[in-house]
Amino acid sequence: MSWDFSNLRSLLYCKCPQCHSGDLFVERNAYRLKRMADMNSKCTVCDEDFQREPGFYFGAAYVSYALTVALWVAVLVALTTFDAVGLIEFGFYTHVVTFLTVGITCLLVLLPLIYRISRSIWIRLFVKRK
Repeated sequence: MSWDFSNLRSLLYCKCPQCHSGDLFVERNAYRLKRMADMNSKCTVCDEDFQREPGFYFGAAYVSYALTVALWVAVLVALTTFDAVGLIEFGFYTHVVTFLTVGITCLLVLLPLIYRISRSIWIRLFVKRK
């Protein structure tokens, strides 16, 4: 399987791992929180089954954890970079509150996207493209 821009694009937009056209989720907007987690049971284009077995998406929690750790590392790198440039005054041991405030804010804002992308990555690991 070769990874090109269309594969990455369909992963980020939560499209079907088989045909790259159908939507994984009922609602396209991840920030409509009432329907954020509602998934289609099948692809509307190629009939790929998205509900493999009960508890299939529990493994997506590991992917979500990895994405969350990557987000915290990115926040730390961004804050130390801005400190080196002189845009902010940030010393990790003296400004833990700044790190936690920025990190928690970014996490809360990106949580619906992380949830959906982790499920998209998880199902992609188990579906082979025909």
